[in-house]
Amino acid sequence: MPESQSMYPSGTKELANERKKLAPNQAEAFKAFSRSVFAEGALSAKTKQLIAVAVAHVTQCPYCIRGHAQGARQHGATAEEMMEAIWVAAEMRAGGAYAHSLLALDAIGGSHNEAKDGG
Repeated sequence: MPESQSMYPSGTKELANERKKLAPNQAEAFKAFSRSVFAEGALSAKTKQLIAVAVAHVTQCPYCIRGHAQGARQHGATAEEMMEAIWVAAEMRAGGAYAHSLLALDAIGGSHNEAKDGG
């Protein structure tokens, strides 16, 4: 793939219209759901956008990263706040791997203890 070409197509109006044309009811339902989720509520719209920035980094969705970084900025988030949210995401993703190590240790528990005890 040439360096100038991305594996992700640009989010053009034509592609968005095509997606909506192929499943108009679902597209409108998703749009309404999104508006509802990101509306002011117990959490501010800014806080919700910062959460979305963090989650977008965990899910590794480039469209979500761009869209929610812009949304967070539009709601007054600073670059420092976004970077802190991204670090929270990084810790949670790494923490998940660390926490799940208990499953591996549990699975090998008997042999690990025998090897450690010289048995």
